[in-house]
Amino acid sequence: MTVGTGAGLETADMVLNIGPQHPSTHGVLRLKLTLDGERVVSCEPIVGYMHRGAEKLFEVRDYRQIIMLANRHDWLSAFSNELGVALAVERLMGIEVPERATWLRMVLAELNRVLNHLMFLGSYPLEIGAITPMFYAFRERETLQAVMEEVSGGRMHYMFNRVGGLKEEVPAGWTGRAREAIRTVRTRLPDLDNLIRRNEIFLARTVGVGVLTAEQAAAFGASGPVARASGLDFDLRRDEPYLAYDQLDVPVVTRSAGDCHSRFEVLLDQTYVSLDLAEQCLDRVDQLSGPVNVRLPKVVKAPEGHTYAWTENPLGINGYYLVSRGEKTPWRMKLRTASYANVQALSTLIPGCLVPDLIAILGSMFFVVGDIDK
Repeated sequence: MTVGTGAGLETADMVLNIGPQHPSTHGVLRLKLTLDGERVVSCEPIVGYMHRGAEKLFEVRDYRQIIMLANRHDWLSAFSNELGVALAVERLMGIEVPERATWLRMVLAELNRVLNHLMFLGSYPLEIGAITPMFYAFRERETLQAVMEEVSGGRMHYMFNRVGGLKEEVPAGWTGRAREAIRTVRTRLPDLDNLIRRNEIFLARTVGVGVLTAEQAAAFGASGPVARASGLDFDLRRDEPYLAYDQLDVPVVTRSAGDCHSRFEVLLDQTYVSLDLAEQCLDRVDQLSGPVNVRLPKVVKAPEGHTYAWTENPLGINGYYLVSRGEKTPWRMKLRTASYANVQALSTLIPGCLVPDLIAILGSMFFVVGDIDK
């Protein structure tokens, strides 16, 4: 498009591709931008470069194997991904999970949430020039990774959920070590908090930048920290509880500004909340005994029918629509992932901003590309 300046000169808008291979796009996401000088006129997020066809693979894997496939979408939230699939299958089969397994699942889900948030709390400031928060965030991550690795054997892909409960009982004394890790992280988290939350450079780069209104967030189906930073007070753990979240008081962190800084603050404050919830769940685990899974037949077949389960994943709401024809593999397993909805909003958020603000906005939308492309 050619634009006249009124002084006899004409300028042409530039089309610029950010990605798909770019260090600031969180993976193989491509943004097709139209620029008028330093200002973005339009933005088209282009996805699909990492598509693995997981939803089709579900149809040729049995109900134990699909947990492994789901595990890998959002690699920062692997335990939560497994959990959603397991809940959908259990609901369709009418399986009642032992109470001890339910509370252990909640402990591990909240620890996984903290691990997810710490990654973004370290990498987001890094993208706009602050390197030190990354070291603090990874120090806390390693403390929690130690207890997650002890219980599951994995650092990213835990594969600890099973249809009917968990893979196995946690090691002797594990709850005490998990509680100590939570206490350690809670006492050291203010180091990261004080370093970045009120940092004047960070505030200048994020306050008032990339504003997403509550109406826009709702229209795009955004959820999780992104939506709550815009004032949408919704959290499945409180409003549509699953597992045993109805027995806990789940504080929901919200902000109203809807800008980059609000999204960062919601993520930071939610980390404190999840540490508290994990500790409460550990207290309940220590009061319970008994099995952590249900004995299943060698070949698991879900009865004919369909069901929908949804969970409050670290990045927002993940939905799992399962359709069975009574066979040992799902007839259809459709995923509704948080990252996909959050990325859609970029087409509204980015136009009008300056190129230097582009990465600040992109990083604050908290997505994982594997969760978009599935």
